[in-house]
Amino acid sequence: MTIKVGDKMPSGTFKTMTKDGPQNLSTDQLFAGKTVVLFSVPGAFTPTCDAKHLPGFVEKAADLKAKGADTVACMAVNDVFVMNAWGKHSNVEDKVLMLADGNAEYAKALGLELDLGVKYQSDDGFVFFLDYGLLKMLSGFDMTTTVGSVTATSSPGGVAQNIHAGLGIVF
Repeated sequence: MTIKVGDKMPSGTFKTMTKDGPQNLSTDQLFAGKTVVLFSVPGAFTPTCDAKHLPGFVEKAADLKAKGADTVACMAVNDVFVMNAWGKHSNVEDKVLMLADGNAEYAKALGLELDLGVKYQSDDGFVFFLDYGLLKMLSGFDMTTTVGSVTATSSPGGVAQNIHAGLGIVF
């Protein structure tokens, strides 16, 4: 079943890179007692996600945090090493927490997985505004699947319009 506004986020575990190497991060650690903006993209280094989505959230992370977000986090169905490399490439620093959902387990738990064919799964792309683990607002990517690729037609402003409007932030 697909998650909807008012639902509690399902339990799960992400991988994230720390100074001590790859570590598990549970949803309890991520969401408990916090306000979180969690956005997901179909894959690290994909053209639109790399050029528009991640940079938009990196640019606006301070604004989101000033409006009450404790954490801004990016999730993708990639391994922790790819997410770490993408974060470094994009100068994420400590602005956005990079979360690896390597086997799409969390995307599946949310009901937002996207099957792109032989041996490849992703998520459908989304932005969530979470308050203490409860989904308060959501926005989805407007996606079109074409031969072997996914084209996201939304910019960070379009994808997160409702969330940012709700927090008084404009892209």
